[in-house]
Amino acid sequence: MRHGVMILPEQRWSISREKWVKAEQLGFDHAWTYDHLNWRWFRDKPWFATMPTLTAAALATTRLQIGTMVASPGIRHPVSFAKEVMTLDDLSDGRFLCGIGAGAGGFDDQLLGVQPLSPAARADRFAEFVTLTDRLLRDPVTSYAGEYFVTSEAHVHPGCVQRPRVPLAVAATGPRGIRLAARHADIWVTIAWPGHGEPVRYDKALPVLREQSDLLERECAALGRDPATVRRLVVTGAMIDGVLESAETYRDACGVFDAIGITDVVVHWPRPDFPYEGDPDVLEDIAASVLSPNSPARPGPSSREGHPRVAST
Repeated sequence: MRHGVMILPEQRWSISREKWVKAEQLGFDHAWTYDHLNWRWFRDKPWFATMPTLTAAALATTRLQIGTMVASPGIRHPVSFAKEVMTLDDLSDGRFLCGIGAGAGGFDDQLLGVQPLSPAARADRFAEFVTLTDRLLRDPVTSYAGEYFVTSEAHVHPGCVQRPRVPLAVAATGPRGIRLAARHADIWVTIAWPGHGEPVRYDKALPVLREQSDLLERECAALGRDPATVRRLVVTGAMIDGVLESAETYRDACGVFDAIGITDVVVHWPRPDFPYEGDPDVLEDIAASVLSPNSPARPGPSSREGHPRVAST
């Protein structure tokens, strides 16, 4: 299993840098940040831009994979986004993970003066966003004409360091999104249920995670794709709770997730207050008892040997 941490872009880089470097030192495989212009509980609090933050993180680390969790068509156009992704992959020497999702509107729509889309229209736009982003990152020149995105002879040179492109981590909890992930994703991302409602303990989330994972397998089979080529990543902390209570609960959660085929677990860096309130010292305990290459919870060759790259589809 691979292990990741979400670091909110809420602090000046002189402070935030320590977390990204610490994530690498602790032994996490990947680290992520949210991609919003503003975020629901931080509208009147500090909130820094995603791509400059990831640029700084790429230059401050050497092994850690870094990524967007998740970029969306609500604030991104595939062409400009693909150029930024290609650049970040170069700056990180092939450590970038491209997390993308449908977007939920909210404050970002308000800031941009955008009329909210219906769920069906948002799904349509997301399908175009994923399809075009995939093509832009693979092909040196791309033309595309859809309902939501249009481009003519978009040149993306010299392309990604990772070939044929950076890994796509597609967030999806419903049937249509999971079908899209089966077609395009190297990593399928889920939080179990959409939104930020009342979270449930990790073991109580297993039925829905198993159902979603089974659906991903069926969709892959329908496409003639080996389901084993898609990593399965669970982001905890929003709808799935209890994972970071201690190193013991983290180890137990990883075990129950692994039993249903989850390959990656992401937690939020503990904060002093809501949301994601917790004790950062628990990360030290997790590093010693779970993330260490010598830990019984992590047998076999360590993924710490270089930075593991996903074979893109």
